[in-house]
Amino acid sequence: MSFLTYKALHLIFMVSWFAGLFYMVRLFIYHTEAQQKEEVIRKAFNAQYELMEKRLWWIITTPAMVLTITFGILMLVDTPEYLLMPWMHMKLSFIGFLVLYHFMSQKIMFDLKKGRFKLSSGKLRMWNEVATLVLVAVVFIVVYKNSLDWIKATLIFFGIAIGLMIMIKLYKKIRTNK
Repeated sequence: MSFLTYKALHLIFMVSWFAGLFYMVRLFIYHTEAQQKEEVIRKAFNAQYELMEKRLWWIITTPAMVLTITFGILMLVDTPEYLLMPWMHMKLSFIGFLVLYHFMSQKIMFDLKKGRFKLSSGKLRMWNEVATLVLVAVVFIVVYKNSLDWIKATLIFFGIAIGLMIMIKLYKKIRTNK
């Protein structure tokens, strides 16, 4: 296979990985909120959310992570000089953090299955935005590579993070007023 084939497959599975992570945490939010329902409804919802989480995690999200990393490694093997570039070090740092995020999300899934609802739906909404911030950071790093003005990028990154937190707070306020 060629570098461009590796790159295309890397991007396809990266999109699948992020889609899985985004949807998974949404399921965690709904699963957590279902605990406020009547017992009969709660039991039915718990069973359904656990099934959906299990299938999404093991059929889409985790395989997409493995394939994203595999094709990323194949690109680096094909073009090892990328490993000498500072932007790649930054990207790989964010990817390392994303892998950690992935397994922390898996732990949340296991906790929910055991009936341990440690995080509120509001905290899970914040957790969901962590992956968004990593996505934004990685895309900007890869697109701008060495021409990226790091001060400007850092300000944009934190601006987006603050904006997302404000939007979550506003959403919560609107929801509680209904």
